[in-house]
Amino acid sequence: MRLWSLHPRYLDAKGLVALWREALLAQAVLRGETKGYRNHPQLDRFKVLADPAAALARYLQDVHAEATRRAYRFDGSKIHAADANAVIAVASGQLEYEWEHLRKKLQTRSPADFEKIALLSGPELHPMFRLQPGPIADWERP
Repeated sequence: MRLWSLHPRYLDAKGLVALWREALLAQAVLRGETKGYRNHPQLDRFKVLADPAAALARYLQDVHAEATRRAYRFDGSKIHAADANAVIAVASGQLEYEWEHLRKKLQTRSPADFEKIALLSGPELHPMFRLQPGPIADWERP
């Protein structure tokens, strides 16, 4: 499971579909609707919030918005009640790590998408994240 801190606009089609599915699974986990993945480290940053499931729904709303922008047909009715004010801090080291991780994935999986981002100096964050100085997150498994 990878819940990117990066804006979903940087993902190729395969990556965006995977993110949608994984975030829906994460939403189910945080709502107590499944037993699997309950202790997945990617969920840690949501679990510290007042309403983790509502925060994950907020995350999904932005993934859905990107899919809609691309004319994909993701079912927005699968998103439960969201906390519109949910914000998660992400460290600059984590953002750099994810950016490099995505660039490597795209370079092999989708060279055309890699070319689109190759000259960018750095990524924009997913709208619910706020950048702060710091290293790679403890929950990350580099």
